[in-house]
Amino acid sequence: MTDLLDSPALADLDGAPYDIDFFFDPGCPFAWQTSVWIRNVVALRGIRVGWRFISLLHVNAGKDLPVAMQQAQLRSREFQRVCAAARARFGNDAVGELYRAYGERLWYGDSESELRARFAEAAEAIELTAILEELELPLDLVDAASDASWDELIVLESDEAFRRTGPDVGTPIISYDPPHGNALFGPVISSVPADDHTTLALYDALRTFADYPGFSELKRTRRAAIDLPLFR
Repeated sequence: MTDLLDSPALADLDGAPYDIDFFFDPGCPFAWQTSVWIRNVVALRGIRVGWRFISLLHVNAGKDLPVAMQQAQLRSREFQRVCAAARARFGNDAVGELYRAYGERLWYGDSESELRARFAEAAEAIELTAILEELELPLDLVDAASDASWDELIVLESDEAFRRTGPDVGTPIISYDPPHGNALFGPVISSVPADDHTTLALYDALRTFADYPGFSELKRTRRAAIDLPLFR
């Protein structure tokens, strides 16, 4: 990972300023659960979300990972390239819609395989052209999946996420009142709040923590099993 203090500033997303920047890797199940919650906050509160990338392939570079996990992270990188190309042509909202469509295909299937293999199989089975057709986006965007020229942007945004929080955290990262507000890792949630009150109460609590400049961390390692069909 590059020296975070030397990372160049990111260009503003179209439509900025946003209430939050949401940094995601499409292959992270916890980022997905958090994104579902944040979309519910959008529907209830009308906050505006800038969708940005954080790459687990970049974060885990040089680590000895299982082959199935490496394959899944490569697949995520290919999808992020498509998102980057779509953003360049159609703006921030296209990234949010692409992420939603990808996650709905990835996390709600089932399989009898071992978990890592199951995840790799699910990622490999996603047809990017079907997502583009669903969203009425040009099919030639699929060519970006093999275009490594987008990786510089993906790595730059990944490094910016850690520049905002500090190192040694994971995904997702939410940056509040970007680019100068506080940024936090998480929330890491195993299940999505089931009612409007809890949905907004969780968001307001996170805003309270994020808005206090002296706050840095709350954590517990005990957690409920993640509530996604792919993990059952």
